[in-house]
Amino acid sequence: MRRRSPAIAIALLSAALTVAGCGLGPGDDLGSVGLTVTRDYGAGQVIAPVSDDVNESDTVMRVLERNADITTRYGGGFVQSIDGIEGDYGGGRSLDWFFYVDGVESTVGAADFQLHGGEEVWWDYRDWSATLSVPAVVGSWPHPFAGGYEGHEHPTEVECRGGGPACATVEARLREAGATLGSDGGPGPIRVLAGPWSRLRSDPAAGRLEDGPESSGVFARFARSGGGEALVGLDEKGDPGRRFGAAAGLVAATRQGGGPPTWIVTGADEAGVAAAARLLDEASLRDHYAVAIEGGEETPLPLGS
Repeated sequence: MRRRSPAIAIALLSAALTVAGCGLGPGDDLGSVGLTVTRDYGAGQVIAPVSDDVNESDTVMRVLERNADITTRYGGGFVQSIDGIEGDYGGGRSLDWFFYVDGVESTVGAADFQLHGGEEVWWDYRDWSATLSVPAVVGSWPHPFAGGYEGHEHPTEVECRGGGPACATVEARLREAGATLGSDGGPGPIRVLAGPWSRLRSDPAAGRLEDGPESSGVFARFARSGGGEALVGLDEKGDPGRRFGAAAGLVAATRQGGGPPTWIVTGADEAGVAAAARLLDEASLRDHYAVAIEGGEETPLPLGS
């Protein structure tokens, strides 16, 4: 008999709490939301992306139910399968469905996540052996910069730490995406750190990369190399799989507790940061958890995904 770990049991029980919206009428129309369903860290498409009109009583779960064949467990609060692909445990792998709204991992179950219109919902079926939680991803670009997240608008604060001309590229790409740059005294800003890893590693959020995916949710780290730094890509088990060259760049996202997400645009040197800054567009980031680039070649992370 296969058994779920204590961590997943806690997550499933949390997801199985009260089903939001039950018994409510349709309510006012709120516009549309985007729905993406993939597997293996975004590597494979399960259903084609759709746009679905929502109203006041709609939740993430209801949108999924309207657009896919699903089964649920734990009182309807946890998705067991989508289009026949169901959670599986054994052979050294633990596979389940996870969802993000505007690139941010939800702290409540899909049946409890009330929609406001304009969101981008992404479901992904993945192996969580290395980490149960990936708190933020880059694959819903231009979200969360366009429209905020969790029902609130958030400004974006770019922190240039030795990134040189790449910082201007970062700011320009964010403005094009619809971000409001600067802090306006409202909800906490989404942070975007741009600079060589040697300048970012001391940041409490960015520094979590050095503790591996279990801490940051990012399948990459930097290692000492010939007196400098080298970007190392990790596989879905969290093991090193590729050491990139000196001019490689990385775009990733993480989150501390319930605070706004922190995006990281970095490399071992300014050339790597410049390459990473050029990744800030939908074609490069869509449906990826994080992306590395070297010599113009883009590599989704984790490796093999």
